[in-house]
Amino acid sequence: MSIEVKNILKIYGDQKAVNDISFKIEKGEIVGFLGPNGAGKSTTMKIITGYLQQDSGNAIVCGINVADDPLAAKKKIGYLPESNALYYDMYVREYLAFIAELHQLNGKGKLQIEEVIQLTGLTAEHKKKVGQLSKGYKQRVGLAAALIHKPEVLILDEPTSGLDPNQIIEIREVIKQQGQNKTVLFSSHILQEVEAICDRVIIINKGILVADDKLSNLQKRNKDFHVVIVQFKEPVDKTLLEQMKDITAVEQSSTYGFKLSTLNPEVVRKQILELALQHNLSIVSLQSEEYSLEEVFKNLTV
Repeated sequence: MSIEVKNILKIYGDQKAVNDISFKIEKGEIVGFLGPNGAGKSTTMKIITGYLQQDSGNAIVCGINVADDPLAAKKKIGYLPESNALYYDMYVREYLAFIAELHQLNGKGKLQIEEVIQLTGLTAEHKKKVGQLSKGYKQRVGLAAALIHKPEVLILDEPTSGLDPNQIIEIREVIKQQGQNKTVLFSSHILQEVEAICDRVIIINKGILVADDKLSNLQKRNKDFHVVIVQFKEPVDKTLLEQMKDITAVEQSSTYGFKLSTLNPEVVRKQILELALQHNLSIVSLQSEEYSLEEVFKNLTV
């Protein structure tokens, strides 16, 4: 077992930031760690990496209890924190050499630096100071530092933050590649990234674990639920849609667009057509789909 979290509890004042969370992750798994802001994701990751002490419970990495031997555990972990603190006055290659020295790579350091520079797409920027880089390239430097000692476990907190779409695709491929022989736990607010990379997701809300399953199973659980998406040509009073008896929830997705949750998509589509006729409305588009990860996430974290 590469990562094992047992009944972790972390309390700040009167708030349980992490409330009795447990999960296990095997080698070769890439697991998405999801939750709203303040749900406890970063706190949990800091506990697993040994940067924060839990109030009770255990975090075990590669068989090592992190609280008992944090230094040994950290040797097994590559960690990219959300804050991604870097030394801005150092050159990229100089900073990576510093990190390599901290990990006591010795003769392997130069080779490892070259590998991570190429792997994370830093070749064009490696002669610059870290402080001269864009946010996206700073994120790449942080990822390179997390990978330089070839850890068995990767903990990535918002690894694609600040990247443009092309950079996101490149980093996504890096994560996929690393997941072939490592354990990867990463958090993201970009749910499309999670769908593209992960087979399994863990979702927490208000410090409580609310889901831990394969993505396909989470979507199957909601197979009876559908979303009807309608786009009108003109403004529509939201209450007209909320009054339709087969709709469980209405979300306005754009100026004239709505997402309607329902158990009976066929019935709802007919009702919308009738509504349009009654109120002289023009429908631009009307379609239904099964719950996406976005809808599952919203359903579990309201």
